[in-house]
Amino acid sequence: MSFTTRCKQLYRRMRADSRKGSAAIEFAMVAPVFFVLLMGTIEAGVMFFAQSALQNALNDTARLVRTGQTACYTTSAGSCVAMTQAQFKTKLCSQVSTLLQSCTTGGLQFDVNAYPSGYSAATNSSPLDSSKNLNNLTAFNVGSACDVVLVRAFYKWPVFTPGLNYFMANVAGNYHLLATAAAFRNEPFDTNTGGCT
Repeated sequence: MSFTTRCKQLYRRMRADSRKGSAAIEFAMVAPVFFVLLMGTIEAGVMFFAQSALQNALNDTARLVRTGQTACYTTSAGSCVAMTQAQFKTKLCSQVSTLLQSCTTGGLQFDVNAYPSGYSAATNSSPLDSSKNLNNLTAFNVGSACDVVLVRAFYKWPVFTPGLNYFMANVAGNYHLLATAAAFRNEPFDTNTGGCT
């Protein structure tokens, strides 16, 4: 077999094998972008699900304020005492503890403010300071019968997906702030109150 024939055979074999492995190389080029997009989609979905769960938990817990159950909270001993801020937080966290891991240890912040003069006096100030840090919220005023009450809850959700923090992080330190609120007028739960006007 001549040198020319061998070269032609080698050329044909190389040409036939030239496409082997191209799919693996193409996937290696596309895979990082694909997996970042996939991670971002899953994380954003979980984040919005946590937001919805926190809103639902806040609505359920705020109902205790609205119906006057915080004014007369029945303890395990059967006595009637006013619900404390810590008990309110425990009630709220018990409904979302599977999603919000640091709920009871300080990750969740909330405030309850009553406005006896009605909705026009209610204010909803930003929970963030000028450096985009979450303020320490401590107000816990459940009000009386027929008072307007604003209950707010905030949770700093850590953003893990690379690049997603540019779009989703709105709090210092690569966190996304989950914010929920419920505004309502307390029911006339006091026996001295005939009805709300």
